[in-house]
This record gives sequence, C-alpha cells and structure tokens, in this order.
Amino acid sequence: MKLKHNINPVLLQFINFIVLVYSLITYIPWYILSGSKQAIAKAKQVKARPVNNKPGGAYRSVNSLHCLASVLYPGCDTLDKVFKYAKTKYKDKKLLGTREILKEEDEIQPSGKVFKKVILGKYTWLSYEDVYIKAVNFGNGLAVLGQQPKTNIAIFCETRAEWMIAAQACFMCNYQLVTLYATLGGPAIVHGLNETEVTTIITSKELMRTKLKEIVSQVPLLQHIITVDGKPTTWSEFPKGVIVHTMASVQAMGAKADTGNKQPSRPVPSDIAVIMYTSGSTGIPKGVMISHCNIIAGITGMAERIPNLGEKDIYIGYLPLAHVLELSAELVCLSHGCRIGYSSPQTLADQEIMDRIYKNVMNKVNEMTSFQRNLFILAYNYKMEQISKGYTTPLCDSLIFRKVRMLLGGKIRLLLCGGAPLSAATQRFMNICFCCPVGQGYGLTESAGAGTIMEVWDYTTGRVGAPLVCCEIKLMNWEEGGYYNTDKPYPRGEILIGGQNVTVGYYKNEARTRKDFTVDENGQRWLHTGDIGEFHHDGCLKIIDRKKDLVKLQAGEYVSLGKVEAALKNLPLVDNICAYASSFHSYVIGFVVPNQKELAELARKKGFKGSWEEICNSPEMEKEVLKVLAEAAMAANLEKFEIPVKIRLSPDPWTPETGLVTDAFKLKRKELTAFYQMDIDRMYGKNVK
Repeated sequence: MKLKHNINPVLLQFINFIVLVYSLITYIPWYILSGSKQAIAKAKQVKARPVNNKPGGAYRSVNSLHCLASVLYPGCDTLDKVFKYAKTKYKDKKLLGTREILKEEDEIQPSGKVFKKVILGKYTWLSYEDVYIKAVNFGNGLAVLGQQPKTNIAIFCETRAEWMIAAQACFMCNYQLVTLYATLGGPAIVHGLNETEVTTIITSKELMRTKLKEIVSQVPLLQHIITVDGKPTTWSEFPKGVIVHTMASVQAMGAKADTGNKQPSRPVPSDIAVIMYTSGSTGIPKGVMISHCNIIAGITGMAERIPNLGEKDIYIGYLPLAHVLELSAELVCLSHGCRIGYSSPQTLADQEIMDRIYKNVMNKVNEMTSFQRNLFILAYNYKMEQISKGYTTPLCDSLIFRKVRMLLGGKIRLLLCGGAPLSAATQRFMNICFCCPVGQGYGLTESAGAGTIMEVWDYTTGRVGAPLVCCEIKLMNWEEGGYYNTDKPYPRGEILIGGQNVTVGYYKNEARTRKDFTVDENGQRWLHTGDIGEFHHDGCLKIIDRKKDLVKLQAGEYVSLGKVEAALKNLPLVDNICAYASSFHSYVIGFVVPNQKELAELARKKGFKGSWEEICNSPEMEKEVLKVLAEAAMAANLEKFEIPVKIRLSPDPWTPETGLVTDAFKLKRKELTAFYQMDIDRMYGKNVK
C-alpha cells in the first residue's frame, strides 16, 4: 500500500520525470552488475509442486520432490553428533556472546508503571570449544547429582548462553529436557513440573525468587534447583530436602567426576530430546514430545532456505528459548558456524516486534516537517514500485533509509518472522525501510517449528512461502468453514504437515495425540494444524483462517476473528485488539488497547478532558474509536457483519506478565474473555450487577 503525500501536482510531474530519467540511465549498468537478473528469474519460478494430480495431493519443495531431507550432515542423526561436528569444524570460532550489565535503572512509563531499563556493555564470547567443555562438564555433573539417561530435567530460565549450554549437556547425555516459558503463571509451572515428574530444575536467581519461591512446595518430587547465574540468597520457607546448586558448582563436579570406566549413554534418533510446553494460548499448556530426529529434520529444512549462512553471520537471540522458533533458529546457527549474541529482553524485545516497529516509525514520519515527510513518502513509494518488479534502489537506501536501517544496527541482511502472522503492510514496510529481505515462515511446536519459509528473493507479501525440503503439506476439506481442496483459483483447506519433523505427540495425553496426529497408508505421519491455508500457482502457501477463530453468529454468518484483528491491528490508534463474537448474538464486539499518544490526541480534538483511565472508560471516546475502526474495516473489505459494533478500551497493555497474551504475544482468548466478561455482558445488553 502506497503512502499518501500532498505535493503540488505540477512539482510531482517534474519529480516523476527526473526519477524516470534516473531509472533509464542507471537500469542497464545496474542490471548487468547487480546479479538481479538471476534473482528476478528465481522469484518467478515455481517453488513447490503437488506430488500427484489428485485433489488434496501433498505439495513438496521442487528441491525435494522425490525424497524429503532429514539429516543436516552425513552421520549426524542426533543433536549431540551435530554439535560435535560443529565443534570440530569451528573449534576456536566464537559461538555464544553475552553483554555485560553495567547498571539497571527504573524507567517510569506514561501509564505510571515502572519498567527496568538495563544499561549494557560490550559482548564477551565463548568459542565452540569453550561451550563444548562447559556442556560436557555440566552433563557429567548432573549425572553426579543422580540424573539418569532418558529421564526428565526441567529448564525454567530466560534466554541466555547458559540455557543453550544446559540444553547441549542434556542432548549429549540423553536427558529429556523439559522447557517452560519464563512468563508462565504459577499453576501452569506446577502442572508442567509435576506432570513430567522432574527432580531437578535449572533456573535463574531472579526466577527462583519471583516464581519458584511461591510454588516449589507444590512440586513434591523436586530435589535439586540449579541457578545459572551464581549463588542465590536463601529464603526461610525453603522446603526441606531441596538442595540449591550453582551451575558453576555442578560443572566443577562434572570436571572432577571419574567417567573413564563408564560407558556414556548416547541418544539414538528416536529418543526424546525435548518436552516443550506450549505457551497455553488455549488453556493448560501441553507438553510436546520432540525427538532428536524431529529437530534435526526441522533445522535441515530451515537451513536450506537461508542462503550463505556461515561464519560471517551473527544472530541476535532474544525470543524465549522455550519457544520452538528460537530454539530451532539457534540450532541452525550453531550448526553453521554462525555467532549467537544474546540480548536483554528489557532493551530489545519491545522494539523488535515488527508491527510495533512499523507503527513507531510511521508515527515519527508523521512528526516530520512537510518537506521531510513528502521526501520520505516519495522515496518509499518509488522503492515499493521497484521492489514489486524485483529491482533494488541503492541511492534511496543510502540517502533516505539509512537512518531507519540504523535502528537495527545497519548490518541486518535478513529478517525472518514466525510465530504470528505479519501483516502485508508491515512486511512491505520492513522490506523498504530496512533494505533487506523480510520473510515469513510457518510452523508449530508440533512440527518442530518447521513448515514453510519464504525464499529471500520472493518479495510478495501476505504469504509464508513453500514447504521446506524436510516436509510436505496438503490441504484437507473443511466443510463447516466452506474450504475445499478443489476450490478455484486456489485449493483451500486445513493445513496438514507431514515429514520426519512431525513430532511424537503430547506427553501423557494420548487422546489429544490421536486427535491431532494421524498416520497414512504409507506410514507417513501427519499433523492436523487447525490452520486454514491456500496454495498459489507457484506452490507458496497463504494462511487465510483458523478453525478455532471461526464463530457462527446468530443469523448464520461465519466470522473469522483473526481476519477482523488483522484488518485493524496496524492502525496507529491500536496497540492491540481482540475481536469477540457469540453464537447467541448477531454482531461482533472487541477489546482494544489504544495507543496512548494517538488516543490522547483524538480526545483533545474532540474536546474531551480527563485522565488516561477516564478517556478509556468514556462511552464518547469508545464511539470515536469505533468510527476509526469502521473506516479501516471497510477499507479492508470486511463484510458489514464482521465489523465490531461495540468496543471496550483498555487503559492497560496486554503483556505476558498479565496472562492475557503468550510470550509470542499471541492472544489468549479464554483468559481475555474471562477478564472482560463484565464488559462482554454490557456490550451484549445483559444486566450487569
């Protein structure tokens, strides 16, 4: 979508003429020297094909039509072998980097809340050899504490180098690593720890103080707590029988342990590597059992889609390592000699959510002088046209977009987004302003994170790319939603993923495993994702709906809540939105977290005065915001019955700490419904006491 400017028409014609002359003069040398001829050709190629001509036939990457890939390196069929291979190849190269914390400051937000701001120093790096030795010693130390192969051990910790070291130790020794999000609530943590019957948990001093202290007495089998960042202070309520160790002390035990006569128990490909608990967006978190061969197949597929990944690259690690996307991404990097630098979530996470970057930069553009804003918009629209043709714009990149690109350091060559859909407007904006490919991917915990990833020369938006070389994807009819794999022009249906990356199932939940996983007549294992997709002519997939998000209104119309939210969430006025509908009523309602600056300005224009809470609780301001939402909904071609009729403005943001969104900022609809139940009753005309 092009940006709007207010330039004099005569001046605009003159500028367009200059641009045309510039384009004609530079086209031929650019075309010859840049290598874009090949990139344009690749972008137009078919990327995946169905393996047969039957409706609902599986699509495979053109690079794996006859055989799906499953192994990254010959003979490396378990994760310990992959790391040993990488350690041998990249021995003295830097692997894991951590920034020194210089000081912490309290930063008061406009809402009055206090956030921790961390001032960081330079990176210090551990080499492949350093990490390998630390992992070996830690694994041996865990054995001294009584950890046995094929038994569960939990990690409940922030994303940091010690997390990856602990994981590698578990992979080497065939311990089954139970992962839990650091932002899970107490009941969910207790559920995961007790269901897996762990006796040892790896954590940090901060999480031990803020989360484990309150619930440790509810985990009767717990014997050992290991803190990764030094000796913690004890508390008086500490239960008897639980011993606290530091990671360094366990590594020291392992270094001294006599393992000479003991045959190590190495994993086989089918052994469980990780029991990964989901973020719980639909209820109690489920433990997904992921084998060594599942993860290796997944990272094999991912790595094939990232060109020239190697020793010159640096990956910024800040998403939760308890999320399959982050764990897979870091394992891809580790296996290719790529450095991983860990960032503090307090300084990076909020700025790195792509939709938020988009809105923040656009707000700054709107604050520019008229000349600056129009210059930016002209360059933006020009580059958008060039990108759509497969061309680059080096002059615009260096003169106009350099400052925007510097927001992410100025060296980014590739951005990948997964975990939640990225809007077309945001994706194109990132392409243009950060001067690099911005690709979307699609996968689930149950598919070891692997499914699809866009190719770097594919500059289309709104799609998630073709199937990876490790898997195949087919579409199954969903009659209730009206999606069929015989639909024209694009086959549509529920997405099923098949391949060696499809996981073993849910821990101690055979009923749900039978529901979500099936095996066909050829022995191929399939995951039923619950997502609705369509395949385009070039074999790329587009996510268009979700079964769980579909609600049938009282009059019989079907509303996709995700579709409504996608149409409205990128408005400057909206920080977050959750659509809600009931089969007992005929219209959609919504909960909106407004952008404080934008809503305050709207209130000023309408002459409304009051505190932030008073503005959000005002029926008058609700109506004004509804007008903005309705205009955007109509511009996005939503049906009349899909447009929210009533809303509740929330003065407080939705963060993982509130329990209303997951660590990946996905909406937790059940929790949001419970939280706003009185507002739901009000908006649907029920008597509220």
